[in-house]
Amino acid sequence: MSNEYLDVLIIGAGVSGIGAACHLSMKCPHHRFAVLEGRADLGGTWDLFRYPGVRSDSDMYTFGYNFRPWTDGKDIADGKDILRYVRETAACYEVDRKIRFRHRITRCQWDSSTQHWTVSGLKDDDEAFSIECNYLICCTGYYDYEQGYVPKFAGYENYRGTIAHPQHWPEDLDYQDKKVAVIGSGATAITIVPSMANKAAKVFMVQRSPTYIFSRPAIDALAAWFNRYLPLRLAYSLNRAKNVMISILVYTLSQRYPNFVRKLLRKQAEKELGDKVDIDTHFNPRYKPWDQRMCLIPDSDLYQALREGKAEMVTDSIECFTESGLKLGSGREIEADIIVPATGLKVQPLGGIEVEVDGKKLNPVELLNYRGMMFDGVPNLTAIFGYTNASWTLKADLSSEYVCRLLNHMRAKGYRQAMPSTQFGRRHWEFVDMGREPIVGLSAGYIQRAKNILPKQGSKFPWRNNDNYFLDRMSIKYGRLNDGVMVFR
Repeated sequence: MSNEYLDVLIIGAGVSGIGAACHLSMKCPHHRFAVLEGRADLGGTWDLFRYPGVRSDSDMYTFGYNFRPWTDGKDIADGKDILRYVRETAACYEVDRKIRFRHRITRCQWDSSTQHWTVSGLKDDDEAFSIECNYLICCTGYYDYEQGYVPKFAGYENYRGTIAHPQHWPEDLDYQDKKVAVIGSGATAITIVPSMANKAAKVFMVQRSPTYIFSRPAIDALAAWFNRYLPLRLAYSLNRAKNVMISILVYTLSQRYPNFVRKLLRKQAEKELGDKVDIDTHFNPRYKPWDQRMCLIPDSDLYQALREGKAEMVTDSIECFTESGLKLGSGREIEADIIVPATGLKVQPLGGIEVEVDGKKLNPVELLNYRGMMFDGVPNLTAIFGYTNASWTLKADLSSEYVCRLLNHMRAKGYRQAMPSTQFGRRHWEFVDMGREPIVGLSAGYIQRAKNILPKQGSKFPWRNNDNYFLDRMSIKYGRLNDGVMVFR
């Protein structure tokens, strides 16, 4: 066990963790920090997922970091290109030297008497370690890296073909001229289906209910023009601002005029598919646009696979698995050599780490979120959580910049502790009767399954998330740190 002490510890070396480390290295040069990563390499999601076609589900001008322009050309990037971008960013800012791999954290304990965290766990699977720090940045994402979600299908154990889960994709899987059934209707399924359709004999996309899908070019013509004729950083900033505004516009229209957006998306599907696919059955969701995340397809790749007959959309319930495939609620049987259960993620707040404050174990569902990144009554802890209605990295960058401002303010004033509080802040009386709401306002299955473990948000700012980049940019980047809610000691 070590008695090492650092100013800051970052948990996780994915997109958020590398971004936080870069911001720290640029803006807080006096702070000693390290990045602890449980896996053997950096990259997080983009190193973990290896299924065919894995890519971003948002454009790279907003998914890329605000301090390092994306220059690869494609707006919608492949997973391997994103991973290369994250690795190059880590090397460029020399934060790759700060990463300690195979450090799996199990417990974080705050002690108010010493005003520091004790972070403990196992490195290399069997050697215990312990590190103390003043400030903790949790960049563990929101899902369980060890296992995804698979419903309890009847007869699951009877199937004699190959089951390939997207989160644990077999490296040597051969699907050339094979029949494949992909179960799911979310971003993963919509990515896998057209990618496998190029080699497989036939790919069936088996969905219980449809989702909203929109297509856009993988390369934006206006972005390409900016990149060609303008200085790099100016072009990146303009592309980023343009795409943020478009995403906010689409989200706002979906919330205020859902029928209008529904008609637009339906018209796109009708134009792409004609009479090849039953639009009413397969592209007519039961919920309103943006009650769940919309799914992006670049260059109409899913529509093309359906038009050409390489893929088939099947909207039905699954009665059971059979030895050779699936039996559906309608009685139809689908034979498949390979079944891909793209059935969702298993949500895991704070990376499943046990967190204690002065000996009291925290229950995530009882936590109240502050500005989308800290928690009521929890000192010196920021949990990076990106947008659900826009690119993750937009909010991750803002959160990291806020932490840097906070750390520099604490250093300048001689503070050792910063804690948002509904009880001890100067404005505590404003929040006595404040309501509590889910921290994520989506009706997606993976969110609903996790509603009993996810933290809450309040009904009043700053305990309520804006979910709007421009509003957050003003309040997080330029707002007062001593806002009457944050308590410094």
